[in-house]
Amino acid sequence: MAEALRVGLLGYGLAGRVFHAPLIAATPGLRLDAIVTRDPQRREQARQHFPDARLVDDADELWRTPDALDLVVVATPNRQHVPMARAALAAGLPVVVDKPLAATAAEGRALVDEATERGVPLTVFQNRRWDGDFLTARRLVEQGELGRVLRFESRFERFRPTIKPGWRELAGPEEAGGALFDLGAHLVDQAVQLFGRVDRVYAEVDRRRAGAAVDDDAFVALTHANGVHSHLWMGAVTAQLGPRLRVLGDRAGYTTYGLDVQEAALHDGGRPDQPGWGEVPPERYGLLGVDGELRPVPTEPGAYQSFYQQVAAALRDGTPMPVDPRDSVDTVELIELAHRSADEGVVLPVPTRP
Repeated sequence: MAEALRVGLLGYGLAGRVFHAPLIAATPGLRLDAIVTRDPQRREQARQHFPDARLVDDADELWRTPDALDLVVVATPNRQHVPMARAALAAGLPVVVDKPLAATAAEGRALVDEATERGVPLTVFQNRRWDGDFLTARRLVEQGELGRVLRFESRFERFRPTIKPGWRELAGPEEAGGALFDLGAHLVDQAVQLFGRVDRVYAEVDRRRAGAAVDDDAFVALTHANGVHSHLWMGAVTAQLGPRLRVLGDRAGYTTYGLDVQEAALHDGGRPDQPGWGEVPPERYGLLGVDGELRPVPTEPGAYQSFYQQVAAALRDGTPMPVDPRDSVDTVELIELAHRSADEGVVLPVPTRP
């Protein structure tokens, strides 16, 4: 059996601790070898969770010995995504970057170009492509169960009216903070994965909480080239939650409520190598059909583990990485256009690129 690929994880906050570390550890063929964090509390958590991983104070230590690793995962605050990814590429190390790839599409595009020029693999952790409800919606659309899709509605909403300190609440443009960058990076990516290229963008972006420095309430309307309209909501002050997904076609609709179960399971210490991972009970199934003739449809099991399984296969066998980073550049561009649309109060066309 081939030796496991050695992974260096940069950051042990929410993204590193809850998502990346357990998913890496549960993936056959990968080994969490190094964790970079200076914070004493997080170092202690990392030591308890992964006693065999070495703890590193500074990412520069990894760049000095690149032969000791086979993959780097950037799970730092957003402002560090591009510089850390560039350092990994310069060291010749394949890199996974948490979403959003960059604070601007120009920075993201330059990063992708650099990875291509160096011939070093780069991918982006768009884990919500493996949400169970999204996988189910995609299957129903592809199988024609809804007929011709007319409208797609998607929400990541919560009720957290009190500001929680952290970098996501910082207003500097380099921080890429706020709901639109944080949650929109998922919602926009899912919409484009389902329905393809976007021609026009309209958005309403607000700060609703007292003292908020970044947006916490946003609505984005995307008009896809195929005629589908995607309506996306994200916010921190939603006292009553809408459907998580609603896909409406000329033959039927599909509606689900509640978030995918995998994030909560990871928060509680669950691992995707455990039985029943990603499954939802029948009472949580979405409904398919028309009013008066609705039937529950079993939800596909969520599969965040697929991301790192595909990363491992790509590094070993040369198969494609799970997420083309150019998709994530396009997502950042659509988020930039949404911010501009909200500022100017207009519908904006999406530039066409070769």
